[in-house]
Amino acid sequence: MKLNLRNSIAFFDLEATGTNISTDRIVEISIVKLNIDGGQEIYTRRVNPGVPIPLEASLIHGLYDKDVKNEPSFKDISKEVFQFIGQSDLSGFNVLKYDIPLLVEEFLRAGIEFDLDKRNLLDAQKIFHLMEKRNLTAAYKFYCGKTLENAHSAEADTLATLDVFRAQVERYVGEEAIDLQGNKLGVFENDMKKIHDLVNEKMVDLAGRFVFNSQGEEVFNFGKHKGKPIEQVFKEEPGYYDWMMRGDFPLDTKRKLTQVKLRGFTNR
Repeated sequence: MKLNLRNSIAFFDLEATGTNISTDRIVEISIVKLNIDGGQEIYTRRVNPGVPIPLEASLIHGLYDKDVKNEPSFKDISKEVFQFIGQSDLSGFNVLKYDIPLLVEEFLRAGIEFDLDKRNLLDAQKIFHLMEKRNLTAAYKFYCGKTLENAHSAEADTLATLDVFRAQVERYVGEEAIDLQGNKLGVFENDMKKIHDLVNEKMVDLAGRFVFNSQGEEVFNFGKHKGKPIEQVFKEEPGYYDWMMRGDFPLDTKRKLTQVKLRGFTNR
């Protein structure tokens, strides 16, 4: 289908040093501009972020410090990127939460005002989630080919979930499980412990305030210490434990935090 365009659309994706919009930096930018006449232009450029690329980020996008050390900074290419995008609308996958805010931040650091007010923001992920429901009724239809009657009745929902789970195991046994970053997590098997490990691979506490990093360390998943090992933070800022224990965090989160703290004492 030919898209009905009033403006060109710049589809783009960013690779960066991490996911913190305020502190992380772009290491690669790729833009495919779809023009009103249907023609396409492509702009792809690696970027020297000016800071070391964390190993965890490199393992995801495959770019290491040596790959970008001779590349220009974003500030150096900011004008050509700005001119390439022009007055285009913006699109990509999950761009509203990450790529657009990071791009605007980089432009502002380069002294360029990148105005979004007159652009359409067309996030393909938002369309996906809007049009392809991901609730129990949709799962029941997808996996079981049935319509869920009496949805939101506790018994009906529970019986439907059992049917969905059985169908999922039957459907995926022997398939490789891959996360959103492309990391292979293992083969899906008809084994409840192995399914647990696949589904909850990085979970530390139920609220998701802490996760395991690639080295198997518990790290903060929020706030100013996001990505830092809990034990490291306690050494650098001992009062942070007391702040969290006084804070409005779930009891399970506080319990996990205390377990890590006590383990640190026993390892001394």
